[in-house]
Amino acid sequence: MITTAAKCKCVCTTGGSTGEPIGAAALAGGWQARLALRFDATGGRTRLAQREHEGPLLVQRAFYPEAPMAGAQPCHLYIIHPPGGVASGDELQLEAQVGAGAHALLTTPAAAKFYRRGPAGLARVTQRLSAAGGTLEWLPQENIYYPEAAVELRTIVRLSGAARFMGWEIGCLGLTASAQGIGNASLRLGLELWHEGSPLLLERLALAPPVIPARWGLAGHIALGTALAWPAGAVHLERARADLDSSEICAGMTIACTLVDDVLVCRAIAQRTDQLKQAFVRWWRLLRPTLLGREAVLPRIWAT
Repeated sequence: MITTAAKCKCVCTTGGSTGEPIGAAALAGGWQARLALRFDATGGRTRLAQREHEGPLLVQRAFYPEAPMAGAQPCHLYIIHPPGGVASGDELQLEAQVGAGAHALLTTPAAAKFYRRGPAGLARVTQRLSAAGGTLEWLPQENIYYPEAAVELRTIVRLSGAARFMGWEIGCLGLTASAQGIGNASLRLGLELWHEGSPLLLERLALAPPVIPARWGLAGHIALGTALAWPAGAVHLERARADLDSSEICAGMTIACTLVDDVLVCRAIAQRTDQLKQAFVRWWRLLRPTLLGREAVLPRIWAT
């Protein structure tokens, strides 16, 4: 165990709970990785107070690109998966907790790639995010699902007290540059938002090849995404609708925004993942000042 001067506790192990070398675990059935983070507000700044990881899932230094204001200065942190892709049999677990008054923005340095199914079966990723009176922004780059992939992905956000949240999940079905679809892939995607133990949104999506061309499915679109904001009101809904309707970015893309139980939900489908992501970034930049009290500052990693 290593404790830094900033009281960031880091527990790093090279194997799973059985203590075997990580290489052996990877050969037997895929990478097993877990990353747990906790953010606290101290001295006018949000600090990474605790970091624990097992296997190839980690973070590096925290960034503070936003100017100090009232409240804790936001911490920008990049979730890194060194293997570069999620393969059959891999199981990744992310846990992040944001304490009262803290503000954490989590993103990724690049798209997550989910490779084709292998003998080890499903690739599983579980992301459990929580904020107890703090502010959490979950802004990962897109997930790319390769042909024949078998994936189970769950993102669970739990809020309590005066917590605030903005975040999204974006998916790309197949390899568009080489005109490859998802083939016989099997994708089970879940997105949940809870407040004080009560469900605000429970979304389950099972994607298989017949869903993509069907009019009742994705109508031939290969990019899809859901963006959420809490707590929101009618003014945020109308502003999002008006801006996205008038934006050239959204031409050729279907995007719809609704407000249910103070959750602003924006869902989009498109033929290009970059176009969909640009629309979500525009949505975030538009609403962040009123929802979170700060102008949007793009994570530096997005520019690389």
